[in-house]
Amino acid sequence: MFTGLIECMGTVKSTGTRLKIEVETNLDLSPGDSLAVNGSCLTVTQTDGRILSFDVSPETFRRIAAPLRGVRVNLERSMSADGRFHGHYVTGHVDTAGTVVKTRRTSGFSEITVSFPREYSTLLVEKGSVTVSGISLTVAGLTESSFSVAIIPETLKSTTAGDWKPGYRVNLEFDIIGKYVARAAMAAGSKESLREYLEEYQSGRG
Repeated sequence: MFTGLIECMGTVKSTGTRLKIEVETNLDLSPGDSLAVNGSCLTVTQTDGRILSFDVSPETFRRIAAPLRGVRVNLERSMSADGRFHGHYVTGHVDTAGTVVKTRRTSGFSEITVSFPREYSTLLVEKGSVTVSGISLTVAGLTESSFSVAIIPETLKSTTAGDWKPGYRVNLEFDIIGKYVARAAMAAGSKESLREYLEEYQSGRG
């Protein structure tokens, strides 16, 4: 479990099924630990100073915007049980990749519009949360195939959001609570009524 608040950035040193990243800050990680890399939960397989290695599965590559050698990535360690919760519930399981289609800077802030596949439109609501390459952000505007977010100067400085330009590919994870609600609504839709569905669910028959 993560929160979507980036701890530091790293630089991709090698790509492919064995991904290597040089971190800017010592994160005190060991093999077996989890790290969200641009929002994708990966397991550390080897450490060599500030170089971390990860094995990336074909399923992960199918979902994410694959990192390129030399680019910076956002990093966040998994949340500790006694830690403060700052962002929102982030699982590190990327749903799909999106594309930055427009950026606009005003007074140090940045408004960024991201396109995404239409089949995920029911998982977004205005003022709801979305994870963009590991960053917990609030949806400011929404259409059937794009959403916009407003990014403060501190986030632009301390994450890769400052690098985003039209055409930039980003990882998207939609709110886990919204996914469960959407799933329940779909199941209820196959019943004659929502009340019937809830009664069956409570009785253990749904």
